Order: sequence, then structure tokens, then C-alpha cells
Amino acid sequence: MSNATTTPSAPALHLDESIDEFMERVASQSPNEPEFHQAVHEVVKSVWPIVESNDTYREARVLERMVIPDRAILFRVAWADDDGCAQVNRGYRVQMNDAIGPYKGGLRFHPSVTLGVLKFLAFEQIFKNSLTTLPMGGGKGGSDFDPRGRSDAEVMRFCQAFMAELYRHIGPDIDVPAGDIGVGGREIGYLFGTYRKITGQFHGVLTGKDLGWGGSRLRPEATGYGSVYFAREMLATRGMDVEGLTATVSGSGNVAQYTTEKLLELGAKVVTLSDSSGTIVDPDGMTGEKLQYVMDLKNRRRGRIKEYAEEYPAATYLPGERPWSVPCDLAFPSATQNEISGDDASTLIANGCICLSEGANMPSTPEAVDRFLDARVLYGPGKAANAGGVAVSGLEMTQNAGCMRRGRDEVDQQLQRIMRSIHQNCVEFGRKDDDFVNYVDGANVAGFIKVADAMVQQGLW
Repeated sequence: MSNATTTPSAPALHLDESIDEFMERVASQSPNEPEFHQAVHEVVKSVWPIVESNDTYREARVLERMVIPDRAILFRVAWADDDGCAQVNRGYRVQMNDAIGPYKGGLRFHPSVTLGVLKFLAFEQIFKNSLTTLPMGGGKGGSDFDPRGRSDAEVMRFCQAFMAELYRHIGPDIDVPAGDIGVGGREIGYLFGTYRKITGQFHGVLTGKDLGWGGSRLRPEATGYGSVYFAREMLATRGMDVEGLTATVSGSGNVAQYTTEKLLELGAKVVTLSDSSGTIVDPDGMTGEKLQYVMDLKNRRRGRIKEYAEEYPAATYLPGERPWSVPCDLAFPSATQNEISGDDASTLIANGCICLSEGANMPSTPEAVDRFLDARVLYGPGKAANAGGVAVSGLEMTQNAGCMRRGRDEVDQQLQRIMRSIHQNCVEFGRKDDDFVNYVDGANVAGFIKVADAMVQQGLW
């Protein structure tokens, strides 16, 4: 008789906790980060049944690994203002997950930037980038620096100091940042110039560059255009189109501007824009001329949206208010996170809103999302509806890698194809028994499966 012993195989791991218990663990590991907890909870609710039924995902602890960044980098940014006085800000880069490609996500310069906010944005970016079908992982970064009221020279010195640290952690095959709130073409130029000077390399290490040195056509327009294309796909499921419908848009920055431009091109009537001070309501609707006024006001003169009502007397200004009390068929929240409360959602529904497409990241609170879904509103979550921006950034990456350039029409056709593909994936994974499409579940599950499979196939790391 053999004396050899057989080691019994280890039992399969089980998710022996509830969603609430899982979230309690996340909250204890990442205290005082409510935006991150909100983003994780939304995804976990959608994918929990998938993970529970998949032994491989459970054994690999995919979900537990996905909610912890690969790394979170915090650094000091010291720079001098125009008076020669020293200024100090915090800089961050959260590299969340690179299972399907280099980290990809914007840089945000705004006083509200914290580690928790960037973790929420980086976590959302994992699934958004996965949905685009392009090989991009999820990341996000930025600083609590506020470029508003600063001179070009001060912005340049800050960007140079910021990149003097960030350059160590990025690269065309490692991490490719882009712009976000407070980071436009000016800032990208200063950041890229500093990277090139320090490293001596002309890499496609940033997207959102100027066309003359590696940028992509349609990149400034892509997020706004994409949110409208996604709304058009949702409306088509009910035999409807954008033309002739009334839309409310929040914000007045890049995303809001180009959302408005595309809506006007497709024949919709846009009646609102806003900023942090209040909302303008134009019952006559925006026109190309009025939109150009807004672009000049916000992009060049750095003015406030209330000046629109002074220029066009038919419009009214609502100080301190958001656009969601204004009756509409379509809503495009394009400003910032959690700008639509549960009460706002109820007001939109009562006033006839049938479709909402998020241009901002997580602009609807959980209560608002629940009310939209309960009312069977066509609700396009940000990770699906605003993926057009990162999609064109991904096209810029491939353009840089291949030393090529695409025309505007070609990029626009690819953007429409990508948004159509995202919509199809959301429908495939989000269609319910009563034929209603829950785009939240669809986006979360479709994005999750691709990343989870890559994590399993690449082993434990």
C-alpha cells in the first residue's frame, strides 16, 4: 500500500456577504470618500448576480480587486505666482486598472479635487473605457489648483511644476492622461511641452493636443456630440428622433457647448444653459449665433452665464438654480456630479422628460436614478452616454502610434459607430423581461465582464 497522501483540493471561495456588507467593507477601507462609495455601489448592484453565479470571478476575487486602485499617487506642486510668491497645491494620479490597456483618463484642475473624487472618476473610467471597445484601462488625476482668475503665465508655471512630478508615472504604453474640468487646450499644451522638455521624447503621452502636433479632429466636440448620439440611439428604440424635441442642458463649458451644437444641428430646441451661479432660460431657443456668444463668453472672456440674459432680453436668468424645473423632452446634465437630486428627477418626469443622457460623470444621485428607472425614462448613464470623449482620445492614441491623421468626417463616423456599439451592448446586457432596457445595468455588466475576464486570464497580480 502506498504511503502517499493526497492533498484535498481547496474549496471554492464564496461571496458569503450581502451587497451592504461588501459596501461596508469598501467604506471602511476608503473612509470619507462618498463619491467613490456611490460609484462603487452602483456598479456592484448591477454586477452582483454575475459575480455570485461565476465561480471563476469569485475565486479570483475580481470585484474585491477592482475597487482598490493599482496605485494612487499624491505629490506636492510648488509654483510661483506673478508676484513671485510661493504657492502650493496637491497633485494626484489614480491608476485604477490597466487589465485591458494603458491607464486612460483626464486631469481635472479644480478646488473640489480630492483623492476620493478622483477615485470615483477613475473607477467609472474602467467601465467607460471598456465599453468603447478600445484597449484602454481606467485612471484619473488632477489637482486642487483653480485656473480661474490666474494669468496665462501662472497657469503655465503651475502646469510645468505639475508635470515635473507626473512625468515619472506616465507614458504612451503606461498611462495617457487627457483634459477634464479646468484642463483645456492651453493646459495640455503647457503639460506636453514640459513632458517633452524633461524626457526629450515626442510621445503621444497626452490626448487633447492641438492638431498641429498630434491632436485629433473632433476631440473638443466628442463628449458633447457623443451624448447626443447616445440619446438618438435610445430614442430610436421607441421610434423617435431628436428633431423637434425640446432639450435642457446644464453647464456652459466644453461638454454643454458641443452638446448644444449637435442638438441644434439635429433640429432640437435647446432652452437652457447654466454655470455655478445660476441658469438662463431662453424660450425662443438657442441659435448658432447665440451659441457663438456663449463660446466667446465662457472660453475667451471667462464671463458668467447671466450675461446671456443681458445680451438676449427674451431670456431670463434664475440665480442659484439648475435647469431641471424647466419643462423639456430631453435633458442633458453636462456640468458636474450629483447635480440632479431625487426631487429634480421627479420634477423632470412630471414635466414630460422622456430621455436623459449624461454628459457629466455621475450627475444624478442614486435617488434620481431610481426615479428615472421607475418611471421608465430612457436614462443613459455617464459611463455609456459620455464615453465619446475618451473614445476619440483612444482614436488619437492610435493615430499617434501610427503617425497618421484622420479627417473630421472619418472621426465623426467612428464616433457614431462607437456610440452605437455602446448602446447595443447596453441593450444586450440591460434588457429586462418586460422589454424595458435598464441602461445602468447594461453599461455596468458589459463593461465589467470584459475587464473581469482580462483580469482572470492574466493571473493574480
